[in-house]
Amino acid sequence: GRRLAVKLLNASKFVLRFDDPGDGDVTEALDRSMLHRLADLVDEATRALDAFDYARALERTESFFWSFTDDHLELVKARAYGEQGPDASVSARRALRTALGVLQQLFAPFMPFVAEEVWRWWHGDSVHASAWPESGPLRAAAGDAGALPGVVAAAVLGEVRRAKSEAKRPLRTEVLRAEVADTAERIAVLQQVAADVCAAGRIAGLVTAEGSELSVACELAPEAAA
Repeated sequence: GRRLAVKLLNASKFVLRFDDPGDGDVTEALDRSMLHRLADLVDEATRALDAFDYARALERTESFFWSFTDDHLELVKARAYGEQGPDASVSARRALRTALGVLQQLFAPFMPFVAEEVWRWWHGDSVHASAWPESGPLRAAAGDAGALPGVVAAAVLGEVRRAKSEAKRPLRTEVLRAEVADTAERIAVLQQVAADVCAAGRIAGLVTAEGSELSVACELAPEAAA
């Protein structure tokens, strides 16, 4: 629909505003996790199209895309701008461009004109003449990363957003302290992506503890006096 087309246009504009990092390496856990999940999507969408299940291919691509725009872009935005140093920025920008190209190709059968428009912004050929994406290069770039870093980061950020919403505070409100409890495995993963989560959630202090399930308690900065 129109909302999806507009979102693809806006996401493409955002990703392409950053300088092309060339052959820079994808080194950060969150970026590699996203590419791992993107590889799974490519395999799933390809199987669905081969089976003429077009609805399934579009549904899975849309689901990934909304997560990519609502969560991943927000999580890596500060790092892409260089707030964690040049190497971390290169990793974010390389992964974003890789994902954008694949998503434009996956959407091309369903939104041929919009996909062609955004593809032409940074390619000299037609998206409809490009080779269909394969999962192999994505898995190679992802290395041993699995889906969990992205899942954990998005879940914690979602709880921080909810705390701000329930307090009727803007998303830009600073969190003085966020206490996150979760299983030992997920807490260990959170440590790998903590800088991205803190930047996206505007968290000044992050404290973790082991628990049976995810819980996040936030202390928000006081509202400025009127």
